Amino acid sequence: MKRAIVFLLLLATPVWGQQRDVKTSMPLPQPVPGSSGSVTLTLAEYNRLSEAATKKPKKSDAPPLPFVLSRTAFKLRVENQTVLGSVELDGSVLEKGATKVPLTNGLTVLEAKQAGNFLPLLQEGPIHAAVINGPGNFSVSLSVASALHVEAGRATLVLAVPAASSSVLSLELPGNHANVRVEPGLITNRSTLNGNTLIEATLEPGKPARLWWTTREAAAPVTQREVRFLSSVKSVVSVGDSQLRAIALCDVTVVQGDASEFKMPLPAGFELTEVTGSTLDSSEVQNGELILRVREPARRNHQFLVAIERTNRDTKAEAPVLAFSGTQHETGELLIEGIGSMELTPTESGGLRRMDVREVGAVARSLARFPLQAAFRYNRRPGDTPKLQLSWTQFPDTTVLSAIAERATVTTLTNIEGKSLTEVTLRVRNHAQPFVKVELPAGAQLLSAEVEGQRVKPVVGTDGNRVPLLRTGLNSSGAYTVSFVYLSSGDRFAKNGSYAMGLPKLDIPVNILTWEISLPDRVEVRQFGGNALAADLFPAAAQNFVAENESFEGADDATRWARNDLSSLEAGQIGGIITDPSGAVVPNAQVTVTNKQTGRTQTTRSDGDGRWVVLGAETGPVNVRVTSPGFKDTQHELELVATAPARLGTTLDVGGVSEVVTVTGSGSAVNSLSLDGLKKLETNARQAQQLYLLTPSQNVANLQRRVAGVLPVKVDVPRAGRSYKFVRPLVMDEETRVTFQYKAK
Repeated sequence: MKRAIVFLLLLATPVWGQQRDVKTSMPLPQPVPGSSGSVTLTLAEYNRLSEAATKKPKKSDAPPLPFVLSRTAFKLRVENQTVLGSVELDGSVLEKGATKVPLTNGLTVLEAKQAGNFLPLLQEGPIHAAVINGPGNFSVSLSVASALHVEAGRATLVLAVPAASSSVLSLELPGNHANVRVEPGLITNRSTLNGNTLIEATLEPGKPARLWWTTREAAAPVTQREVRFLSSVKSVVSVGDSQLRAIALCDVTVVQGDASEFKMPLPAGFELTEVTGSTLDSSEVQNGELILRVREPARRNHQFLVAIERTNRDTKAEAPVLAFSGTQHETGELLIEGIGSMELTPTESGGLRRMDVREVGAVARSLARFPLQAAFRYNRRPGDTPKLQLSWTQFPDTTVLSAIAERATVTTLTNIEGKSLTEVTLRVRNHAQPFVKVELPAGAQLLSAEVEGQRVKPVVGTDGNRVPLLRTGLNSSGAYTVSFVYLSSGDRFAKNGSYAMGLPKLDIPVNILTWEISLPDRVEVRQFGGNALAADLFPAAAQNFVAENESFEGADDATRWARNDLSSLEAGQIGGIITDPSGAVVPNAQVTVTNKQTGRTQTTRSDGDGRWVVLGAETGPVNVRVTSPGFKDTQHELELVATAPARLGTTLDVGGVSEVVTVTGSGSAVNSLSLDGLKKLETNARQAQQLYLLTPSQNVANLQRRVAGVLPVKVDVPRAGRSYKFVRPLVMDEETRVTFQYKAK
């Protein structure tokens, strides 16, 4: 037994020695490189190496597709019965090495280039492909051609659209009124240029797009078809103690032929003060007849706004009834309003039929600025001559209103969820009214209110909210500002449909209301309706007159916008038009004309269309100084002669008022602004004004800034979008509404 124990101890001695070396952290002897022997590894290291030896090498992941196309752009034009143009394809090759990329299908390729170098193509049946090395991005441009399929007055083109992320089409067709259809796809823009129709469309990637349009075969010249059209005229006649005014909204529907102009006889003694229209190119008065020339003769519908006036010292007159010459059928409404307190008696004849003023449509009512006294409608038949004799008794005006808003400026921001934030700013003249009652839309929340820039606390009543019109320390003897902001929740914008928006009722009258609605970029709108006019249809000068702006107070200034006709300047008179660097007109700019010899100074202001006229200026060397807040002062040095009028075109540069820009020139240099040059300048200003109407104003930017931390709630409002501006004169305890059709992108 003792011998066995000793034997076991002898066997365990080497192992015990090894463990001793580990416990004492003694380094183990390392093998000599190149020499044979054994290596001692820990069990964990041995297991790790064994597991690594049994694993198979990981293969690199291949891309799911060899290539992708990011964009395809077709730019095509039609010549006779052939389609010519180019196709631009952008994409990326994902695999390494050469990859075959299909480009077009069914088109004849005339030339192919990549990065300015010619690119060889492979043709497999109707498909053209290119071999492109990857990985990397590529951009290929192809010159292509294709034949049209023409039958029964219709031309058809089928495009094989590649499966790119986006595919767009630009197509130019002969003729200025081609009726084009795309399926599947969406036409995003349609315009005319030099007798051709330009179409821009978005195509559905990966699906063939079928395009077709009506064609007109070339034939020998024939006599132009007689122009036939229908008309509807809605007029408001304003009767005052010293003048008679009329403003008419004229709708024309062409049923045959292409109408390039329309003629309207003006009543005797009346002077044209304003004419506007979305399709109006130019207008002039010849032999007592107003000629309206349009930009798109092939268009079927036109709309014009015509304003006329004349002085009147009697207590009776015949109301002007405007009508188009040569119309096949005409209907209309004739509304009568009295300026001030008066008793008015109308006597109708010639087919006029009296109607209740409550039956007047919203569009015609929006033209009125004072309460309607009478209303008539007519359906003109051959031989009818509608006439309306007016007689009235004027009563002295007395103060009956405790408060009135000269102008209401409304700004609305709407997001795609349908939530809208609205700021209403009132320019108030208040005698004794402490609050204005505000009937908010259902579910709306009043967030804040201010009187002349200081916060006030609104009052919530059982019949509506009330915003304070007065505060401590306020001098209410003149006009001052009252504003409030509210939040309302509307319906979420779907892919398409109709939408309606409304403003709260106020218990004080508003001379003129301007409403700017800012919608997200994703919402494309059309077909506006409601009881407010689009801002481009209502004359800017008339807006200033209705609002009784400080620069247009008094009888002389109030009618100045109607007299600033630069084309009728006589010898020795001076006038001009003022624009900013973008070409938009600058209203309310101060113009000072000083004769440098006598020192006589005359001052006026530009009207809503940027025009100004100074009558009775003395001849000789004169200095014309133009000033407007936010622009550099500009002055003209010129010689005013008695044999010719002086017409100035002034462009104000943005800058401080301390900076002065001086323009010098002789009389001949100044008079080089001819009538044609003046009309071109006014046309450019009108186009800039149209662009301005769709551009968000500073009011939108200010309201967006107020949302960030100023208002007591957080509202996600769009930071970019398109604005639509509307005008409504004389709002009295009524809701202002705007409706439109939309399509969401």
